[in-house]
Amino acid sequence: MVFFIVFTLLMQIYTTGAKIPAVIVFGDSSVDAGNNNHIQTVLKSNFQPYGRDFFGGKATGRFSNGRVPTDFISESFGLRRYVPAYLDPAYNISDFATGVCFASAGTGYDNATSDVLSVIPLWKEVEYYKEYQKKLRHHLGDQKANYIISQAVYLTSMGTNDFLENYYTLSKRRSQYTITQYQDYLVTIAESLIKKLYGLGARKLSLGGLPPMGCLPLERTTSFMIGNGDTCNGAYNKVAVAFNRKLSGLVKRLNIELSGSKIVFSNPYPIFQQIVQKPSSFGFEAAAVACCSTGLFEMGYMCDQYNPFTCSDASKYVFWDSFHPTEKTNRIISRHLFKTVLSKFL
Repeated sequence: MVFFIVFTLLMQIYTTGAKIPAVIVFGDSSVDAGNNNHIQTVLKSNFQPYGRDFFGGKATGRFSNGRVPTDFISESFGLRRYVPAYLDPAYNISDFATGVCFASAGTGYDNATSDVLSVIPLWKEVEYYKEYQKKLRHHLGDQKANYIISQAVYLTSMGTNDFLENYYTLSKRRSQYTITQYQDYLVTIAESLIKKLYGLGARKLSLGGLPPMGCLPLERTTSFMIGNGDTCNGAYNKVAVAFNRKLSGLVKRLNIELSGSKIVFSNPYPIFQQIVQKPSSFGFEAAAVACCSTGLFEMGYMCDQYNPFTCSDASKYVFWDSFHPTEKTNRIISRHLFKTVLSKFL
């Protein structure tokens, strides 16, 4: 039976043409595939109209109308067209052998960020990964499991919540750190994460950067409410650019320090900024407001199937809700990152 399972897995990799055996995901709502469905938190999206353009129109817990970037990246590597959530009981270790998502919406590098909405902290995501490794070795044996662990691509995407839901919303971190010091604090956590994963066998890692977070519809609405018009929050965008620069520097240093590793910096900011500034060039009609509900400030439970204002065609919108991109935007960004950065893993 074990031989049959291993043979089936290897045949799947061969027949899809995949040179990468699996993608393993850590992060926040930008890549959460539904883990928050299975914890006690108000931050969920496992209801309509979320997921209405996903396979079968299913609301999986992804914060979009369809797939998230890591789903498209998995497909680009020749693997499954979506990455299943680790806590979803509909999947088991045989499913997770070619891809697994540990991400939790609302989390960040900072443990204090995950406390805001009682979601899975980053350290717990890593603990789940350790548990996954044990299950994988039991399922496939050490040799095959070690191959998957060392050859898989590890994708991380987080940081926005640390600034928007923590630093700029709550007073504790602002009383402890200047914004520059807080960025440095988060970079040390990012470094620790990469080194932990490397110590656990990871060799191909992508550290994700921040988007132009000042251009989220929620932030545009806030700017309008305080009299600045329908504009992006330039200060927040400058923070994102500065933080991305620090992460890029970290990646360069770790590639030297961690022997045998290949670490890349996946920066969504430039392509995302292009989309926001010239949406019509990418086939969009709206970038300042989102599709769901009024598109000004709603997300999660405020964006449900009973809201009469939700748009009929999400492909015309850059954003699905006030915080998250539509599937179309996710596709454009992920394919751009795959072409320019992630294809180096092949």
